[in-house]
Amino acid sequence: MESHDLKKVGLKVTHPRMRILELLEQKKDQHHLSAEDIYRQLLEHGDEIGLATVYRVLTQFEAAGLVVKHNFEGGQAVYEIDRGDHHYHMVDVGTDKITEFESPEIVELLSKIAAQHGYVLEEHSLVLYVRKKK
Repeated sequence: MESHDLKKVGLKVTHPRMRILELLEQKKDQHHLSAEDIYRQLLEHGDEIGLATVYRVLTQFEAAGLVVKHNFEGGQAVYEIDRGDHHYHMVDVGTDKITEFESPEIVELLSKIAAQHGYVLEEHSLVLYVRKKK
């Protein structure tokens, strides 16, 4: 995402907004970041951006549709870039690792279940809480 994307959603281009966006966009194993994760990474890179600013920017990004906020059970809120694709999450309850996956079969099944009850599926969400087999 670039500075013109911020302008497009009505946000001024500021250093804190650009840095937070950069961190969220990094391709890492863990791209579901909490506000505290972002704050820690900013400190590590020498950015003097306060935690309150991080929370404020994330709230603005969420309202503008740039990020999606997830509140997985038992954990803190995490954020990811809203890329417009529909995907699901598996949360390892032992490690809190989040794995994303897609499944057209799930969408088909949920649509069929909704239709059986006289409804049309508008939106859905699914989070699997898993533990590694021993």
